[in-house]
Amino acid sequence: MLRSDDFSAAVRLGARSGSRRLVVHYSAGESGDASPALVGVVVPKKQVPRATRRNRIKRRVRALMSARVDRLGPGAKVVVRGLAGAEGATSTELGTDLDRLLERSIALAGQGRRR
Repeated sequence: MLRSDDFSAAVRLGARSGSRRLVVHYSAGESGDASPALVGVVVPKKQVPRATRRNRIKRRVRALMSARVDRLGPGAKVVVRGLAGAEGATSTELGTDLDRLLERSIALAGQGRRR
């Protein structure tokens, strides 16, 4: 995901679920949409002030999401926000959180609930 409009739409319209390490916003694709799922990762400067640490979190989350992108429906938009707790977490802990939050967000989106 590269455009700010895509990020805004996923955050504003998507179902949200979070933990102390990550927050996932999931917006399901429209019916009949065959475009691939889009994934974006953000780490707010306010949460993690040092750029090197923010970039490390982003790289780790992107790698974890690349293994999970096939679970997302066509046309889906996902924004994963890394929080300060993600900095000291192992990849296994981040992966477990990501799996749980994706499942919860997809279920919420299926029920038509945003939050």
